[in-house]
Amino acid sequence: MSNTVNHPITKRWPAQFPEKIQLYSFPTPNGVKVSIALEEMGLDYEPHLVTLSDSDVKSPEFLALNPNNKIPAIIDPNGPDGTQIELFESGAILIYLAEKTGKFLSTDSKTRYETLQWLMFQMGGVGPMFGQLGFFYKFAGAKMEDPTARNRYINEAKRLLNVLEQRLEGRDWIVDSYSIADMAIAPWLNALDFYGAKEVLGYNDLKNVPAYVKRFYARPAVAKAKNIPPRPE
Repeated sequence: MSNTVNHPITKRWPAQFPEKIQLYSFPTPNGVKVSIALEEMGLDYEPHLVTLSDSDVKSPEFLALNPNNKIPAIIDPNGPDGTQIELFESGAILIYLAEKTGKFLSTDSKTRYETLQWLMFQMGGVGPMFGQLGFFYKFAGAKMEDPTARNRYINEAKRLLNVLEQRLEGRDWIVDSYSIADMAIAPWLNALDFYGAKEVLGYNDLKNVPAYVKRFYARPAVAKAKNIPPRPE
C-alpha cells in the first residue's frame, strides 16, 4: 500500500516524494541516529533540514509534529496497517523503524530487552549527561566561574564512559550483534571530539570505546548518514 504524507508541516517543508518516510532533522548526535537507521535498514526516505533555531523548531508547522520542539521527527505515510504515523523522540523512532523492517532489534525476547536496556541507557544517561557536559565545557556554561556544574558533568561523563568500556570488553557491539543500541550510543561518543572534551575525560586512555567508535564510523551506511540532512554551508 502506498499512501501520501498529509500533515501541516509540509507547508513549511514540502514533500517532494510524499510516498516516502519524511525525516525532519539536523545532524546532531540525536538527529543522525535516525538517518543512520534509515540508511542501515535500506528504507526510502526524504530528509528535511530543520535547524535548531527557534524560527524552525518553534514554528507552528514543526510544533504540529513535535510539541516538544526537538529534532528528529518522522512521518511514515505507510505506517501500521497502512496508515500514516507521526513520531518524535529518537529512541521511539529507532524502535519503530526496527520493528517495521525486522532489522537490528532481535526477536529473541532476552536479546530484545537487553538491546532496549542499552538504548534507554543512552536516552536517559549518555545523551543528557554528555549534552550538559558540552554546555558547561564548551558553550555558554564554560564562562561560569563556579566549576561545580562543569565538574559534575565531567565526572558523570567519565563514569558513563567507564560503563561502556567495561561493556565492550571482548565485544564488537553493545549487544553482541550490531543493533539500534549502537546507532544511539556511538554518535554521542563521537560528539566528545566536537566538545573538545576527550582529554579532560581521559578518552584516549581507554581501549574499547575508541575502537568501537572507529568501527562504527567505518560502516558505509554510517559514513553516508552522518551528515544527513546536510548542514548549511
